[in-house]
Amino acid sequence: MLREIERGLKFATTLASCLFDERDRARTIHSQAAMIRARIFAIACGYEDCADIDELRHDPAFKMACERLPDSGPALASQPTLSRLENAPSWRGLARMGLSLIDMFCDSFRSVPGHIVLDIDDTTDRTHGGQQLSLFNTHAGGYCFQPIHIYDAATGKPVCFVLRSGKRPSGEEAAQVLRHVIRRIRRNWPRIKITVRGGGHYGTPEVMDLLEHFGCFYILGLPGNSRLKELSYPWCEDAATRRALGKKDKVRRFFQA
Repeated sequence: MLREIERGLKFATTLASCLFDERDRARTIHSQAAMIRARIFAIACGYEDCADIDELRHDPAFKMACERLPDSGPALASQPTLSRLENAPSWRGLARMGLSLIDMFCDSFRSVPGHIVLDIDDTTDRTHGGQQLSLFNTHAGGYCFQPIHIYDAATGKPVCFVLRSGKRPSGEEAAQVLRHVIRRIRRNWPRIKITVRGGGHYGTPEVMDLLEHFGCFYILGLPGNSRLKELSYPWCEDAATRRALGKKDKVRRFFQA
């Protein structure tokens, strides 16, 4: 099943095309696409540790999924070879891979939609060991990554993922990610209308200025600040009074600042 899905999407081939292969072709056994394909299948099967490939590379079913003969075909790439591949891409190569995934998202639609809603958020991914970019996060209670995820709200399709250090993204960083995503989507769909939704720490001046510059709509949480507290003070007092007099557990009031 994984092989047929990957074959239809051409996932490994697309990612490999974003990288420069500086190896001596006369001594090359495994193509970059074949190595990426093996790594993807291993992770999809629950073998996220690259060391697991030393066992899987000889597995008949796994070899067939990677387009090798189960018995007589050569073994797949070893763990050291895959580790070198994972550390080979430059920052520009990684950027090209990320943009190609956005192209794949756009290509997955049979027709161009008139409007899309993008949900952006970051999640805690706990780490164990001395991985690069791993930082201690007090809120998470340990060392972690804090990757940014962007999904299409209507279909749930992934649009972009950015692996980053374990801290909350700044407004400038979030704006930079959104800039690349919106530009790439508009490169495929020039007339698309885009709405971006995000939590409070994405409701920053940098993000809002960027979205307004690109003519995008947005629904963002607004983090607390002294000015907002000043404006909302009468409404908070009114809600507290209503709750006390009405002996209610909760009272909700809405106002527009």
